[in-house]
Amino acid sequence: MDTGNERSVQLSKRASLSLYSKPKPPTFVVHIMEAIKRYQHVHPEDDTISFDIKRMEDIYEDTQGQADEPHRHSYYTIVIIKDAKGVHRIDFNSFTLSSQQVYFISPGQIHQIIEEKPSRGYALTFSPQFMLENGIEKCFIEDLHLFHPFEYSPPLELTEEELADIVQLLEEMIEFIGSDKKFRYQAVGALLKLLLIKCNNACSLPQEDNTQTVQAAVSLLRNFKQLLDVKYQVWHKVHNYASALHITPDYLNTSVKSLTGKSAKEHIQSRLTIAAKRLLLFSNLSAKSIAYELGFSEPANFSQFFKKCTGLSPSQFRQEI
Repeated sequence: MDTGNERSVQLSKRASLSLYSKPKPPTFVVHIMEAIKRYQHVHPEDDTISFDIKRMEDIYEDTQGQADEPHRHSYYTIVIIKDAKGVHRIDFNSFTLSSQQVYFISPGQIHQIIEEKPSRGYALTFSPQFMLENGIEKCFIEDLHLFHPFEYSPPLELTEEELADIVQLLEEMIEFIGSDKKFRYQAVGALLKLLLIKCNNACSLPQEDNTQTVQAAVSLLRNFKQLLDVKYQVWHKVHNYASALHITPDYLNTSVKSLTGKSAKEHIQSRLTIAAKRLLLFSNLSAKSIAYELGFSEPANFSQFFKKCTGLSPSQFRQEI
């Protein structure tokens, strides 16, 4: 009899053979990029630099406390807060800057930090190229519960002890970057991976005791997210993804929720809702055009979906933001 675990272990081979023939890139990306600032490189004056770390106190002094406009990066950003007062806006959600927080911003997410006083902390940026050069595989990042490019992205709240451990790693990174020691970037890469592991361990989601079950669920989640990135404009139902992954919709929902706290259905809704919000705010496309762009057969169906997920109609959202 084929068990749930066996089905999940088998799916990665099947998926790699048949699932990822990508459609033409979504045109809405072009519309958004025209309307919002994007930082392409970790270092604005040297595109060969793929890692950087700065103290937030220095950033505040350099900018004289002026907030940057909402923007996006083509690289990963981690903001570690020791103490701050203000607001951090990430993809249409506002979070109060406080103490002992860590924010994880994925490439492409729209964010803005507004400080009411000089913050104490660190801003760490690194590119996919830096990850590749230092043995940090993309699947490692995907398996963490830290980066949520198309979902609600609240800060990770740390204890004083956890923050102290993270700060120690960050200070070691600063020491290596500022030195002329051999293999300093490899050392920073190792420290970055350890920082990510420590942050992941600080997440509060309960973990299954059965290691085989966890590994199977992680593999399933990774394949589901990869498939969602490719098919979200075409497939809006859980059964579409479950069928492609050769499992039942209930099993997919349960497995995804066990690791992320959200069902597969909620992930699908989040992906579509964020895409719709970005289009409504940063393009001049009509709601009707957006509906077709996102794969809805009728504009009325899109409006109904959007209002159910956000509490606002597309036109109301555009007016209120």
